[in-house]
Amino acid sequence: MHRFSRLLGLAGLLATLVAGVIAGPVAAAGSPTVGHVYVNNNSAGHNAIAGFDRHADGSLTPIVGSPFDAGGAGTGAPFGSAGGLQETADGRYLLATDPASNEISVLRIKPDGGLQLSDVASSNGTTPSSIAVHGSLVYVANDGAGSSNYTGFRLNAGGHLSPIPGSTFALPDNALPGHVLISPDGRRLVGTRVGPSAGPSFLDAFAIGRDGRLTAAPGSPFAAQRIGPFGSTFSPIHGDQLFVSNAHDGAGAGSVSVYDVGADGALTAITGSPFADLQTAPCWVAISPNGGALFAINTGSGSISRYGVAANGALTLAGSTALNGTGLRAFDATVSPDGGYLYVVDAGVAKVSAFSVDGTTITELGGSPVAIPGGAAPFGMVVD
Repeated sequence: MHRFSRLLGLAGLLATLVAGVIAGPVAAAGSPTVGHVYVNNNSAGHNAIAGFDRHADGSLTPIVGSPFDAGGAGTGAPFGSAGGLQETADGRYLLATDPASNEISVLRIKPDGGLQLSDVASSNGTTPSSIAVHGSLVYVANDGAGSSNYTGFRLNAGGHLSPIPGSTFALPDNALPGHVLISPDGRRLVGTRVGPSAGPSFLDAFAIGRDGRLTAAPGSPFAAQRIGPFGSTFSPIHGDQLFVSNAHDGAGAGSVSVYDVGADGALTAITGSPFADLQTAPCWVAISPNGGALFAINTGSGSISRYGVAANGALTLAGSTALNGTGLRAFDATVSPDGGYLYVVDAGVAKVSAFSVDGTTITELGGSPVAIPGGAAPFGMVVD
C-alpha cells in the first residue's frame, strides 16, 4: 500500500517477505491459560484471525483450530494501520478490518478462545484501516481514494453491525487515516491523518453525540506537531491524555506527541511535547494499564522505545530495546491487562514478539518471537 511503502522506504526496509514457519515456545509445565492473543492475519483472498492461548508465564500456544475464518479479504502485503483488530469490552466479539474486500468482520469469541464468524459488513468506504469500539458504538476509518472517511455503526447483542445514518465524515484523498480511537468515556473520537510523506499532517477530533454522530471540535483538523502522526492511545488513568507517535521525520528523529483533549474534543499539546524517540519511524504505541509506561514501536529501527509517563502526561525516555530476530517489521503492540507482558506483531515474517514488563524495563522471553498460524502480512492485535 502506498502509505506503508513510504514508511518502509524511510527506513530502507522494503525487502521480500521471508517465507517459512518457525515453531514457537511451549508453555512451561503447569503454566495456566490466563487470556488470549489474537492477530489480524491480513490474508489475501480470504482473511483469517490467528489465536493463541496466553499463559501465566507470558508464553503463547496456538488455539486449536487457529487460524479462524474472517469472511472478508486481506491484502496479503504489509498494510500500514493501527487498531485493525478490536475486542468489545464484554469480551464477546472481535471486530477486524478486511482491507481488500472493503468490509468489517465480526467474530464471536467462544469459551475456549476459539472464534466463530458472526457478521461481515460493508465498511461504507474502501480500504478500511482501523476500528474503534466503545460499548455498542463502532467507528471505522476508510482510507481508499475517493471514499476516505470515518463512518459509524451500532453492534447489536447478536454480533451484527448496522450503519448509523448520517455518521459518515468525508476526508481528503491524501488524508490516509492511520488510526481512529474513542476516548475512555465514549464522548470523543480522534483520528490520525498520516498524510503525504512530506506533510502536511493533521489530527481529526470530534465530540460524539448521543446518537453516535460526530461534531468536529473547534479548530479540527489540528496541525500535527511533526510529520506522519500514526499510532495513538488514550491514557487508561487520565482519560483526557492522548499520546501520538510521529513516524515521518527521518532517521533517528522519531517522536511522540502528548495532547490534552477537551470536553469538546479540541486538542492542546502539553508543555514539552513532542518528546524525542531517538529512533526511526515510531509507528505504533502501547501503554501500561496503570498509565505509567509508554512503549513506541520503531518500525524503521527494529526497536521499542520505553518511556516513563508523569501524571501530567510528560514523557521521560528510559531507553530503547532491539527486537530479537531477522527480517522483523514491528507493527501493532499491546500490553497485557495485568501489565506484565508486552506483545508486538510483525508483518515481515509473521510472528509475535513477547516481552516481560517491569515498569519501563522490558525483557524478551525465551523462544520469542512466535510464529503466527496462517499469518500472511499480519497487523492489528488484541490481548485479553
